[in-house]
Amino acid sequence: MGQSELVRELVEPLLASTDLELVDVEIQGPILRLSLDRPGGIDLEAIARISPVITAALDESDPMPDSYQLEISSPGLERPLRTPEHFSRFIGAKISVRTLPGTPGERRLTGLLTGADSSGVDLDAEGSGATRIGYDQIERARTVFEWGPAPKPGKPAGGPSRKKKKTSASKTTDVHEEATPR
Repeated sequence: MGQSELVRELVEPLLASTDLELVDVEIQGPILRLSLDRPGGIDLEAIARISPVITAALDESDPMPDSYQLEISSPGLERPLRTPEHFSRFIGAKISVRTLPGTPGERRLTGLLTGADSSGVDLDAEGSGATRIGYDQIERARTVFEWGPAPKPGKPAGGPSRKKKKTSASKTTDVHEEATPR
């Protein structure tokens, strides 16, 4: 069993009595990164509450043979998809998948996740159409965050715009409108 699995087995029971979920365990050199989430999203207060509990358990169990730096964060806008439950939760969302070397077809696919079961996912891939990918063929997968539509030609891409507004006394004043991402 690898270090990531050892850490996962240690941390998941600590979260069982909370509404938090361990999304990912990543070890990069001396950094142990845990991504946590909960329905509605996670905030700093929740991370601050659980962090000492996780730290104490890791110190006691010592699943990492060398010194390490613990980072606890949210999975972010483009969250990793690792388990069948992760994929099932994001059916209908746009995802990006990189398959393992030697897998037939394109290695990098992006498209709409149309299905997920215990053996793999169904992806309506841009340019490739409907594709079935087994979990054993997936090297990495994540959700894709899409910003709102591009600005209309001739309009600024973001930031406040200025318009002149007439008042009843025939004066003009500056009015700021905030650009809202969609």
